[in-house]
Amino acid sequence: MLRHALFLCSAFAALAMPVLAQEEGVDTFVMPAFKGIAVAQAAEAGLGVCFSPEAADGIACAQQECMTQSGLGLEDCAANLWCYPHGWVADIFMQHSEGPHWHKFVCDQQDRETLEALIAFECEKDYLIECSAVRMWDPEGAEVLGIVTE
Repeated sequence: MLRHALFLCSAFAALAMPVLAQEEGVDTFVMPAFKGIAVAQAAEAGLGVCFSPEAADGIACAQQECMTQSGLGLEDCAANLWCYPHGWVADIFMQHSEGPHWHKFVCDQQDRETLEALIAFECEKDYLIECSAVRMWDPEGAEVLGIVTE
């Protein structure tokens, strides 16, 4: 009986040691702070783009930006992209030979060179009369200017 009690006490002590060794309130494992990108568009009227670690927050923000820019309502500013984590991202302006234009977003690219190659590929379509990357962001969400591909 005494042997069982000693075994239980030693097992409890062995299991409790890692918990007791941790400092109170200190997380020993920290995940990287990934962000996603959300995009909402109203056809030919407005565009909203937001970065957020949470899909619901990012989409709500993008829809609000779209409504502010277009003057239209929530029903018109459809969320059409959530990309998490976003990696390298580009906003490509495209115009069809028959007139309509739109923005296409490509995301989750590993590096700038791969993103630029994808932009060039997207802009090779025969039906486009205009195509260029109008904005680009790095994996931290910083906007990189000066990228134009035709």
